[in-house]
Amino acid sequence: MENKSDPIHGDPFLDSGEESEALLPGQVLASKFWERFKQLGLYNSLLRAATLIATVLVMLLVVWIFKRYYISADGSMVTQLQIPNPEKPNPVNQVFAPPFFTNLPASSSPALSKRSSIDTVLPLRDRTGLTEYTVEPGDTLFSIAARFNLLPETVLWSNRYNIGDDPHMIFPGQKLIIMPVDGTMHIWTAGEGLNGVAEFYQVSPEAIVNYPGNNLTMEKVGDFANPNIEPGTQLIIPGGKGQYSDWRVPHITREDPAVALNVGPGACPDSYDGVLGTLNFRWPVREHTLSGYDYAPAANHFGIDIKGNIGDPVTTVDHGVVVYAGWNDWGYGNMVVVDHGEGWQSLYAHLATVDVSCGQEVYQGDVIGTIGDSGMANGAHLHFELRNDEYGRVNPWDFLQ
Repeated sequence: MENKSDPIHGDPFLDSGEESEALLPGQVLASKFWERFKQLGLYNSLLRAATLIATVLVMLLVVWIFKRYYISADGSMVTQLQIPNPEKPNPVNQVFAPPFFTNLPASSSPALSKRSSIDTVLPLRDRTGLTEYTVEPGDTLFSIAARFNLLPETVLWSNRYNIGDDPHMIFPGQKLIIMPVDGTMHIWTAGEGLNGVAEFYQVSPEAIVNYPGNNLTMEKVGDFANPNIEPGTQLIIPGGKGQYSDWRVPHITREDPAVALNVGPGACPDSYDGVLGTLNFRWPVREHTLSGYDYAPAANHFGIDIKGNIGDPVTTVDHGVVVYAGWNDWGYGNMVVVDHGEGWQSLYAHLATVDVSCGQEVYQGDVIGTIGDSGMANGAHLHFELRNDEYGRVNPWDFLQ
């Protein structure tokens, strides 16, 4: 029988005419269709499409298996997890991690825990040691304390070795010690006893030894009366409180103004008589807002820093006699003190000019100087204090009208 295959291309599925006749008509048609399909260049496209479909099917199968058989961190099947209560806030979506297994025997490390965490959370590490801060322009003791979430007195007391007791004695570029907790810092010297140091700061010796940042132990310290602490060691005294010296501005009265001769050339040498005040105190400047430190006895700041511009007039708050008029050597700059009688005095510091003199009688509202930034002042303002023989330096906010 004659072979009816294509005489030019032949049939790729047939080896001879006899085999062609052995095929069914449908098979011959499919063979020709496939050959034509390849000639059109669609074979590779079909192959890529088939591969993509197969990949998607495999992925869907894997997802189905995970949903059906995957185990959560608490050991339950995902399909067994309860549906969240819609009345309660939904937690953040969590990615369940597969359980972690180790080949170590259970008794090899009792510190290891088999419980796994489904969240990656870095632990918060508390600061226990001293750090250093460089004072920037515009900083005050109060703003630095607020930056580190500390009390102002903590910053003052931990730096008393370089700024003393005066919160104004800081300047840009200065290095300050920053405590990890509220309290104070003590530099150990030879011959000290731990009981005495602890008593001075109003804490227990154990509070000092047991604080982690001090790197001490009871065994290492030994006898509290003669502790094994290296001289020069900086000890953190958590909760420690200290005492302030008041050598900058003594109690200056009209009876004895010469007590201030050691604080600056503005001291008055004689005693004076003169007008008495009404004890109704008026604001000394136009502004009634702060521009610096507030009244804070714990931080050794017993006045208020009132806002103002250089050259603004400063007036006396009540009738009285001038008992200090001029420069103060210990940070207040140009200063005036007025004695009002009945145990009351008022103080005006950081003045640009002093417009009164020793022994002069002044009346409420009289100009005694102008606002400035002399002495240890951070910008122009008036530092104002009120003092009473019985109550000491009181809060001006409670008395100014």
